[in-house]
Amino acid sequence: MTDYVDGYCERVAPGLWGEPLNSLSNLAFLVAAVLVWRLANGDRTGRVLAGLVGLVFVASTAFHLLATRWAAVADSAAILVFMLVYAVVFTRENWSRRWAWVAAPALLALTVGSALLGGGLYLGALIGLGVFAAVLAFTRDAHWTHFAIAGAVFALSLSLRTLDRDVCSYVPVGTHFLWHLLNGVVLYLVSRPLARTESP
Repeated sequence: MTDYVDGYCERVAPGLWGEPLNSLSNLAFLVAAVLVWRLANGDRTGRVLAGLVGLVFVASTAFHLLATRWAAVADSAAILVFMLVYAVVFTRENWSRRWAWVAAPALLALTVGSALLGGGLYLGALIGLGVFAAVLAFTRDAHWTHFAIAGAVFALSLSLRTLDRDVCSYVPVGTHFLWHLLNGVVLYLVSRPLARTESP
């Protein structure tokens, strides 16, 4: 678990500061966490989401600083935990409290299925954003635009993440840092409607 991981253009050797842009761009998650926390204004749901975004910041920063296998696992786990908790909270608040417990296993199955088919860990999240936007649009909830925009931004960030290793010859720092910056926006956009003090 302490094996060295070199998966990004920016990193060319082991070392704590081997990925400065990838490390610093994680501040986008911290900014998103602080903004969601402030919107929550004491609401438990909002603060839980803010805390989970903060966990993504810590885990991703640790991974890009340390570049070890255990940190990579922690990074992916933090994102997956946010996804699963969010699916439950969204279902509870916008569809049915009775069926909220189904949301996490359903999203997990979608994520695992898409990964096995070559879609990676995040295709399920992209599909989920589309479903959330459709549910809110169907119920005429004004927040559906948050999810439509978040889906578009996430599609772009996922493309940039995928391109990172392919552009090393042309862009030595790669494009992974843009994945962080854009996903900070995505996490803020999807968390904002569930902060109790937020109005449409």
